[in-house]
Amino acid sequence: MVRKVVSHTILTLDGAAVFDTVADSIVELRDTKEVLDDFFGKVADEDAMLLGRVTYEEWAAYWPTSTNERFANHINRVPKFVVSRSLDAVPWGTHDDATLVKGDVAEAVTELKQRPGKNIGVHGSPTLVEGLLHADVLDEMRIEIYPVLAGTGARLFKDGRAPKRLHLADSVITSAGVAILTYRRQTQS
Repeated sequence: MVRKVVSHTILTLDGAAVFDTVADSIVELRDTKEVLDDFFGKVADEDAMLLGRVTYEEWAAYWPTSTNERFANHINRVPKFVVSRSLDAVPWGTHDDATLVKGDVAEAVTELKQRPGKNIGVHGSPTLVEGLLHADVLDEMRIEIYPVLAGTGARLFKDGRAPKRLHLADSVITSAGVAILTYRRQTQS
């Protein structure tokens, strides 16, 4: 059985995937039982993680010493694979180092999917998520859309890519107005 690659992306209502100006509002809305139970239910199905360089650098500075549970234990114990053209090493504090992925990312991810195990999660890393989607190695996208307007910030998808069709597999709207949408690759007919 082939493992699935599942991305977990947080977006503002105006489409920002990088949202420093409204991060506190996102944290407040995300810190609810509905959102966290949904997220951790999905994360329990993964035993490896893919990170882009920027997300890796932010997370490696925080998570190895974090006591912010339920996520700290998970992220510190699962194998992490970091996609980067510029890094030479990917340490993870006192925990096992991450594995650096260079070269053909689609080929490396396809090989990871063939290994035994559960799902491979992609957290944050909007540039990586977009690349995996267009390389047809991303199997599922889990998007949390928050009812907050950032006004600025990098978007998940850039202009100039070929059209791609996805299938809505699941949707939940929380009492705080957070839309949790799960999309899968559209199968060819």
